Amino acid sequence: MDLEYQLIVPEFVLATLATLVVAGALIFRGRVRQEFWGYATAGALLILAILTAVFYWDTNDDFANVLAVDHFTVLFRVFFLGIAFFTVLAAIQFAGDRLKNHGEFYGLILFATLGMMLLGAARELLTAYLALELLSFSFYILVGFNKLNPFSNEGSLKYMLLGAFSSALMLYGISLIYGVTGSTTYSAIDPDGSGIRSIAGQLANFTGVGGDSSLPDPDAVRPGLLIGLILITAGLGFKVSAVPFHQWTPDAYQGAPLPITAFLSAGGKAAAFAFFLRLYSEAFLPVAAEWAWFVAILAAVTMITGNLMALQQTNLKRLMAYSSISQVGYLLVGIVALNAETIGQSQDAAAALVLHLIGYVATNIAVFTAIIAFYNRTGRDDIVDVRGLAERQPFLAFVLAAGLFSLAGMPLFAGFATKFIVFQVAFSNGFLWLGAIGVTASFVSLYYYLMVIKQMYLYEPEGTDRARFRVPRPMALAIALLVAGVFFLGLYPTPLFDVINESTAGLFQQAIETSASAVR
Repeated sequence: MDLEYQLIVPEFVLATLATLVVAGALIFRGRVRQEFWGYATAGALLILAILTAVFYWDTNDDFANVLAVDHFTVLFRVFFLGIAFFTVLAAIQFAGDRLKNHGEFYGLILFATLGMMLLGAARELLTAYLALELLSFSFYILVGFNKLNPFSNEGSLKYMLLGAFSSALMLYGISLIYGVTGSTTYSAIDPDGSGIRSIAGQLANFTGVGGDSSLPDPDAVRPGLLIGLILITAGLGFKVSAVPFHQWTPDAYQGAPLPITAFLSAGGKAAAFAFFLRLYSEAFLPVAAEWAWFVAILAAVTMITGNLMALQQTNLKRLMAYSSISQVGYLLVGIVALNAETIGQSQDAAAALVLHLIGYVATNIAVFTAIIAFYNRTGRDDIVDVRGLAERQPFLAFVLAAGLFSLAGMPLFAGFATKFIVFQVAFSNGFLWLGAIGVTASFVSLYYYLMVIKQMYLYEPEGTDRARFRVPRPMALAIALLVAGVFFLGLYPTPLFDVINESTAGLFQQAIETSASAVR
């Protein structure tokens, strides 16, 4: 094994930082202001993200053949650190007013980020599973961190119980894949690439136990491979809140502290889709026809169910929960589009998926940060509570309106450009029906987003507290940066798309080499 520890220095630094924050808050309890740990954590995350981008962008290597360090890994390292940075900034005032044990709170955010980074870099199934569990256990605790809130306890318990079930599904799927292919390493699951045309070809070099070189009947092992793929996809479907594995989402989103709701909806989904993309492009692209139908059904049902359920919501957090479910459906369209006629088209689908993921995350964090700023002032999170917000805090009303329009896919905003590219790739690769469902679902989503915007701009403030209020400068600056990113992606996504295209190209290198050898 190639144990080059310098390749995973960012992960070591993040783990050390998390430990120091937890220990420091315990040692200096009462002697240091609690806000210090939030600002210190945010500053360290920003510095680490910059240094990671500068020193690792041109790296193309792997650690012990279980963690890849390439453009894709570095892109998502910086992405995850950025998500954690904005989450911590949004959480400082909220945590100061409503939570205790700030060191543990920020430490768990850092450990969850560590799990995301390992998950995006993993190129071996058991390593990916351990990273996913580190991420999941951090989220189980964070969702229930406000233990005096019964909704928080309920959401955490449901999340944990269903999460254990999904983990069992994934482990069983991994065991079946190992039993059929003889490996859990992505690149070795299809050792000679002969599965580029069929599952039977994938078994061409299979060797039986005890040195028996007799080949098993491909039809006998085909069900095991397919069931393993479906079980892994189902387990990942739970992590990203795909229908019908979404039942935990509304309760967990409503019960969790608001900054954790934002972190869960953005970071959790980003990490799972990074895993999705690397796994399916490096390991299972040769048999894409065998799993694309299942993911396509998940995408269609998720888009339809998420949008229809969102129409009935009266609470902002539950509305955003169902909104995030529908957004997962759009992201799954990009996974389905990997099943293309050429590797170049599959690479386009991967780049489109990552672009939409970044646009969605930036928009979602901007919306949630605005909601957090409003909640810090009022302690309310129902849709009717934002009545007259345009008069009380025009900046927050503008941010919410821009973010919701972006999520709906309106022009000028990130959601329009990124959805357009995803649907265009789906249409080009033959999934006309799935793209049509996505476009229709986007029009439906506009209705419930407009319900919130109508409350802010067409009604007078209610109650006795009608005075204008200010947003803390660090939070206001974070919101301004996020909204600027939403407009930038909507108006000029080309520079970021080029970077993403370069980052995802390496995922298909094995398939390109396989195709070249097959031609020769």
